[in-house]
Amino acid sequence: MALKQTVGKRVGMTALAWVVGFLIFFPILWTFLTSFKSELEAFSLPPKFLFFHWTTENYAEVQSRSDYLAFAWNSILLSVGANLVGLIVGVPAAWSMAFAPTKRTKDLLLWMLSTKMMPGVGVFAAVYYIFQYLGLLDNRIGIGFLLFMANLPILIWMLYTYFKEIPVDILEAARMDGASLLNEIIYVLTPMAVPGIASTLLLCIILSWNEAFWTLNLTTSNAAPLTAFIASYSAPEGLFWAKLSAASTLAIAPILVLGWFCQKQLVRGLTFGAVK
Repeated sequence: MALKQTVGKRVGMTALAWVVGFLIFFPILWTFLTSFKSELEAFSLPPKFLFFHWTTENYAEVQSRSDYLAFAWNSILLSVGANLVGLIVGVPAAWSMAFAPTKRTKDLLLWMLSTKMMPGVGVFAAVYYIFQYLGLLDNRIGIGFLLFMANLPILIWMLYTYFKEIPVDILEAARMDGASLLNEIIYVLTPMAVPGIASTLLLCIILSWNEAFWTLNLTTSNAAPLTAFIASYSAPEGLFWAKLSAASTLAIAPILVLGWFCQKQLVRGLTFGAVK
């Protein structure tokens, strides 16, 4: 009887997990399907799920209308570059807070996290005028710096929690063997925390890739990433759903592929230190 209850519970939980997973994935699936419809079929009621006239004209028009590769290159430069710089700053900062804390360390961590609670529109005017004064509007360096600063609190917080799971004795042994502080971070701490660092970097890249508020308001063409590429398919007379879906599919495809191939590292990083 107990065995039947256990099996039934596992089956029920598995079914629930599949249902939740499908609900999360369904918007992406629907966007993908809509990208192969005509504009008329995209608005049809009731909506057509699979049985419609499949066409690739939306992708052809998107490619002819916009330089997709230029937008994609900006997204790669901004999201990867900003967060690699973030690691250079974040790893030593997280090391300091994890292994050399002061009585104000927790207050500092909380203050950094609190900066993520303010909506971007609350400081938009100040940031816009600063960027305008410094000539950083529609500039890759300016947008990259903004993304770097936006993700730095999350990056430091996640690295801090990973580093706290590393035994201090190992670092002390390295110091007794004559390792300098820099060697300790590079050759001892970093290799042990690779899963956590990799998952942190991947998460921050995804956040930067999907950032829309700042990139839409501070860029026009030179530094515009794929979020601006998607937004260009809205018009005063309405949205072109099929073309918008094609642009969205092209925009999310690279990050979906990255997440798919890095899922093992992401899971290892997110569960880093959970099992002793």
